[in-house]
Amino acid sequence: MPSNIPGVKLTAGRIWRVSTDLNDPRFTAVGLFAEAYIGLTARFAEQYELHRLSAVEFEVLMRLARSPGQRLRMTDLAGQTSLSTSGVTRVVDRMGRDGLVRREACASDRRSSYAVITDAGHTRLDETLPGHLELLQKWFIGQLTPDQLAQMLESLRIIRDAVNPCATAGSADTPPERAESSD
Repeated sequence: MPSNIPGVKLTAGRIWRVSTDLNDPRFTAVGLFAEAYIGLTARFAEQYELHRLSAVEFEVLMRLARSPGQRLRMTDLAGQTSLSTSGVTRVVDRMGRDGLVRREACASDRRSSYAVITDAGHTRLDETLPGHLELLQKWFIGQLTPDQLAQMLESLRIIRDAVNPCATAGSADTPPERAESSD
């Protein structure tokens, strides 16, 4: 029985309110982005596990290795990752127990501290990166032409800067010398 109320559809005895076109390309855009991210994350998970890292631990090691002085203030690390400040504290503490990172006091602000990648953290990253780069090439970079990749990177930076302006806090435009030499 059809409903006479605008925006309401009656299907199999259920009332559905349909006030927005569910085929709106904005839903498609964010849906495809999420599905691609989820798919890539699944492809990377086994490789991280092989090297005794979680995805967030890998992200922390990468952020620290690519930052000036191989360190970031804990609040900046939170801004660059998917973690809250308390989440970063827990991850850094756990990684510290494993010897992958250490905390360093901030000389100019006693309330702040830095997370610093250790030699063991660099070693774990060096062991993980070759396989990770193969997966990135196969499932991400290799799926795009160079022009498509350049356009996507530009677009993602625009979106990232709008929705997460803290994502580059504490970092520099150029990765440190060690990160460049490990290519």
